[in-house]
Amino acid sequence: MGAKLNTPKGRKRHNAIAEINVTPFVDVMLILLIVFMVTAPLMTAGVPVDLPDSKAQSLNEDDNAPVEVTLTSEGLFIGESELKEDNLIPYLNAMTSGKEDRRIYLRADKGLNYGDVMRVLGAINAGGFQKVALISVGQ
Repeated sequence: MGAKLNTPKGRKRHNAIAEINVTPFVDVMLILLIVFMVTAPLMTAGVPVDLPDSKAQSLNEDDNAPVEVTLTSEGLFIGESELKEDNLIPYLNAMTSGKEDRRIYLRADKGLNYGDVMRVLGAINAGGFQKVALISVGQ
């Protein structure tokens, strides 16, 4: 707020107004919030997979973020990174920092051979990871 002060010599002194207008800042933040709210659900799965149907209940998300391993006819993926099956366990150990209690989700295309899915599942289990879940499309 500006105020006029009378000085003894009769000169007027003007004080600077030191207020910050936060309205543009709030507008930009609200727009960014809307953009992230719209784009976040689109970033859940990087590799398209035709998941089979299941009557199983949804899994609770109470642990740390799970690691998603995806098996398709094109190959084996962790996130969007393709890797060879021989590198799966060292890659998982590096991602989980050696914590075998970390949850791992295995997503496999329903057109794959059952033996291929079980081979990857067995490799993950043999690597010391006990919390492995198969992901399917719920109803």
